[in-house]
Amino acid sequence: MPRRVTPALLVSALLAAGLVGCSTEGPPAARVDPPAPQATTPAPAASAGSAPGRSFAVGVRQLELTREDRPLPVTVWYPAGGKAGGEARRSAAVARGSFPVVMFSHGLGGRPADYEALLTRWAAAGFVVAAPTFPRTSSGGDGHVLDVLNQPADVSHVLTRVLSLDTKAGDPLNGRLDTERVAAAGHSAGGVTTIGLFTTGRDERLDAGVVFAGTALGVGTAFAGAAAPQLFVHGEADEVVEYAAGRAVYDKVPWPKAMLSLPRGDHGRGLLGDGVSLRVVSDTTVEFLRWTLYGDEAAKRRLAEDTTRDDVATFDNRL
Repeated sequence: MPRRVTPALLVSALLAAGLVGCSTEGPPAARVDPPAPQATTPAPAASAGSAPGRSFAVGVRQLELTREDRPLPVTVWYPAGGKAGGEARRSAAVARGSFPVVMFSHGLGGRPADYEALLTRWAAAGFVVAAPTFPRTSSGGDGHVLDVLNQPADVSHVLTRVLSLDTKAGDPLNGRLDTERVAAAGHSAGGVTTIGLFTTGRDERLDAGVVFAGTALGVGTAFAGAAAPQLFVHGEADEVVEYAAGRAVYDKVPWPKAMLSLPRGDHGRGLLGDGVSLRVVSDTTVEFLRWTLYGDEAAKRRLAEDTTRDDVATFDNRL
């Protein structure tokens, strides 16, 4: 079981680097780590294949999980049978197929439902999305920012439990999960959590990561383990986590990577509201996940086209 971060370690991390999730203040200067070696033979994590060529209806269910004394209710969106479109249907029948898993971590003071507009698009594209509600940093929690450092272990625990449903008799997801193809994603404090899953709390089951408005404060940039492509998404007008802080982490990633920058983007509008920015962000992330988890090379080629549409973003492509 992943080791829980103790209060003493949390205080040390605060003193050493600070930690900011989705608060209204900007982050302190990021810790400077030695440059990481750049990958010389970039390759997708998944073997060559094709992502589903159609959209799915979306179902949603809740899991009541805990890790030690930490309650971790989980919202799961998944491809469902029936006609595509419309709102997610509670406990809808799961579509036929074997679907990769994406773990999503919310920001400070947030909850999974805040990101439904984005996450249901992922599910409609053929991914099972599992989003835990963290006990202290979610809406209704005590807002203890340092507890973010416990969250990579929370995500790993939830991932283990979600993957086990693939072999659980009678569960709707039995036989429907591609347990060898898994990614992690998160926004703000959830972005810190996601970076931690590839650094200090490396979960080797993860094949790719998507970081929205994140920093490495508290978790560092010592990316470890097998190469896992990373996509960073950041608004250049972010009023909470400065764009430069996110870019600094991106520059340290030693694996295939890309950064979607929104020149007029703030801390969350492109994720939480409908509109052109959300369409560009959702289309880009879907294509990235299709490539990294389904091994779909055509999706990789479409990435640059999606990002330049409507002149709302720029794309640094090192994939």
